[in-house]
Amino acid sequence: QVQLVESGGGLVQAGASLRLSCAASGGTLSTYFVGWFRQAPGKEREFVARISTGTNTYYSDSLKGRFTISRDNAENTVYLQMNNLKPEDTAVYYCAAEKAGRYFYSRATSYDYWGQGTQVTVSS
Repeated sequence: QVQLVESGGGLVQAGASLRLSCAASGGTLSTYFVGWFRQAPGKEREFVARISTGTNTYYSDSLKGRFTISRDNAENTVYLQMNNLKPEDTAVYYCAAEKAGRYFYSRATSYDYWGQGTQVTVSS
């Protein structure tokens, strides 16, 4: 059973960049499809990005161009590079993994393993 731990969140000003990490243990992350989600207080959990076990990536239409998902298999880690951050990006960011390559990749229910989340706060 794979365990996931997010890190890299923090408090930044609008326009800044952050790189979030999703580090895995107990499993080889390159064999999992990995997604990033975020959740602001009082709002639904929102799909951000996904990377396949290969090289395919998928993004929320509203975030494409600012956020980039990538892998470093040697580090057993998936990253989310976030650029030009805006106050509306403030949320807890989660990574999630599943092995099946389910069709509905933007749905949180498609993923089996979740990290604890890392807080990202963007001030104006």
